[in-house]
Amino acid sequence: MDKRISSPHDALANLHDGATILMGGFGLCGIPENLIAAVRRRGSKDLTVVSNNAGVDDFGIGLLLQNRQVKKMISTYVGENKLFEKLVTNGELELELNPQGTLSERLRAGGAGIPAFYTPTGYGTLVAEGKETREFDGRQYVMERGIRGNFAFVKAHKGDRWGNLVYRKTSRNFNPMMATAADYVIAEVEELVELGQLDPDQIHTPGIYVDAIFQGTHYEKRIERRTVRKG
Repeated sequence: MDKRISSPHDALANLHDGATILMGGFGLCGIPENLIAAVRRRGSKDLTVVSNNAGVDDFGIGLLLQNRQVKKMISTYVGENKLFEKLVTNGELELELNPQGTLSERLRAGGAGIPAFYTPTGYGTLVAEGKETREFDGRQYVMERGIRGNFAFVKAHKGDRWGNLVYRKTSRNFNPMMATAADYVIAEVEELVELGQLDPDQIHTPGIYVDAIFQGTHYEKRIERRTVRKG
């Protein structure tokens, strides 16, 4: 039951080229910084990355885009990354854009063993092209497939050696859903605590979903776009 590993490098021993990786985070909040850096160092390529955002040019998933390690992105909002825009425009990167709620539900469905579902979001737009549509109670719906990954990289505030996780505030975002929807789940945490220190009623991701856990270091926690009120 001890799922602790010594480093992100050890966690990626089974990462193969062409893998699909679910990466938690919203913007630069709650992203698996240490695991992204480890993937960059490892040099794995032809990856499909499922993430709400694509990082920024020099941080987050942007580091993998610099190295041309990502073949395809499945995302919702990518507007903060100029390199990403260039790669897509040049045909060097495949892109599957999803409405944000649809991506969230696709991940939840994947984690719950639901192969597909219907949603009204996107009907009559480019999002629905090539997809099955159906009418329910006079309203048109688009069929969307659930998403599962070979790996999920999640970032939590605290965790224990069994893999139980607690996220901090907004950094929870996509992390809990992704932790249920992959074959192998790696959690990096800011603090590893002893068994019993996490209140069972406050655990967001039960350890049964987590395969490996380590304590991360040197978190930058950058702000994607800082906006302040003018004095």
